[in-house]
Amino acid sequence: MPLAVGPAISQMRGAMSELSTIPTVLTIVGANRDAYAEAVSRVERLLSISHSALGPTACDFLLPADGKVQAKAKVMGFPGEGTSLSDLAVDFAFQPAENRRKRLLIADMDSTIINVECLDELADFAGVKAQVSEITERAMRGELAFEGALRERVGMLKGLSVDALQSCYDQRVQLNPGARTLVSTMAHHGARCALVSGGFTFFTSRVAQAAGFHLNRANTLIEQDGALTGEVGDPILGKEAKLAALREETAALGLTPADALAVGDGANDLAMIEAAGLGVAYRAKPIVAAQADAKVDHTDLTTLLYFQGYRAEEFVS
Repeated sequence: MPLAVGPAISQMRGAMSELSTIPTVLTIVGANRDAYAEAVSRVERLLSISHSALGPTACDFLLPADGKVQAKAKVMGFPGEGTSLSDLAVDFAFQPAENRRKRLLIADMDSTIINVECLDELADFAGVKAQVSEITERAMRGELAFEGALRERVGMLKGLSVDALQSCYDQRVQLNPGARTLVSTMAHHGARCALVSGGFTFFTSRVAQAAGFHLNRANTLIEQDGALTGEVGDPILGKEAKLAALREETAALGLTPADALAVGDGANDLAMIEAAGLGVAYRAKPIVAAQADAKVDHTDLTTLLYFQGYRAEEFVS
């Protein structure tokens, strides 16, 4: 064995050994009291451990360091491992008990922090929503390259009055449930909150202010003589730019990606979700949900606070 390899393997084994001694937390959040109560009952029965309440429909189960694999198999419903939670309206996460409270939130905007895809809604004002929405869906599933898909869709908006942007924001855009509480609570407790979108600065600037984000990054729509030119400014902010934003913000704060929480729903969010210490898929496409540390399908964005161990009384509206 080469001299350099032996120490490397020893260090790796040491790190793995240290990791195996860290307890795991299972957090469960229910969409309603009945689903939550049933989930807690099942887990207590399956794992023979008690829970610690975080809120009316949220709790933690502290698992022994060597119990994660078996517990996850049962909760996820692997064959032969007993009753799972898959048929209940609950969201849950397994993660190390250490470093749960993240010091950076980096969030996608469209269909994550807000209720719509802004580009699709702008396309409605231009009379081309069906065509644009189809491309959006394919891009979000990872079937199309993001940059090309963005340029193609923006091209269909050529000639649209810039007044339509404000009308779109006023009439179509709403914060998703729990968004303001998520951002306000993390900011209150010292985290930096960044809104990073493959959409457009016209919308991110307004959404960031409404939700309480410290900063926002997005693409720029080019306009001339009061109308959109059908072009978007370079460079395009897509998957790699979102990952770069995570790395830059953590470095600026003297942190590592392990100290960050990333949340999104589409393929262009996947890199930052995979890199973050806690990567969450929110109402996400299958390609994202399959790779994220946790997913939120049934509850609202305050679930991300429960996943970090916040109690309901610590929430800031």
